[in-house]
Amino acid sequence: MPEVIFAGPAGRLEGRYQPSKEKNAPIALILHPHPHFGGTMNNKIVYDLFYMFQSRGFTTLRFNFRGIGRSQGAFDHGTGELSDAAAALDWVQSLHPDSKNCWIAGYSFGAWIGMQLLMRRPEIEGFMSISPQPNLYDFSFLAPCPSSGLIIHGDADKVAPPADVQGLVDKLQSQKGITITQKTMPGVNHFYTDHVDELIGECSDYLDRRLRGELSEPRPKRLK
Repeated sequence: MPEVIFAGPAGRLEGRYQPSKEKNAPIALILHPHPHFGGTMNNKIVYDLFYMFQSRGFTTLRFNFRGIGRSQGAFDHGTGELSDAAAALDWVQSLHPDSKNCWIAGYSFGAWIGMQLLMRRPEIEGFMSISPQPNLYDFSFLAPCPSSGLIIHGDADKVAPPADVQGLVDKLQSQKGITITQKTMPGVNHFYTDHVDELIGECSDYLDRRLRGELSEPRPKRLK
């Protein structure tokens, strides 16, 4: 897949990019875990999610947040990383102006960034939030959450305790006009040790069902 360098708010950002053969194919943006805990775009889960979307005809991008790999800048506790994600989506959209829809998939810290981007970009029609951490990060900005999506986590997760994730799911499932699908994987920790293939299988099943028109509500048009 092409290695790419594109402009970000704090300098160059490094990514891996696979364009679809279809001009109007949807875009998928994959966001990696916390940079201070080894998170990069080459994380196994991020890598596998990239290929999951790519194999279904999406134009797909994963990239390193600022300060990681060849991406310039320094860690900014989420504010700058959200700007990085917005710049990444802008860059892909500039190359694919006929693409109308987008998906966001984020893992751990990346899930928090992805959900914030979701609130700002009306073209995002679906999300995958993998092991979000409402015990550490504030998700109150999802008021309301504008798109249907998947929240998936393990019941043996000590980094993002299941009770905290359940509280976030319950709050979102009470909102009207969206369908929040929850998957709790038994015996699985935050890092999906020995369960990455099972995780990708669950995400693939969810995406296939969404592409068939299931697990979501008809979306009213959102104003940009």
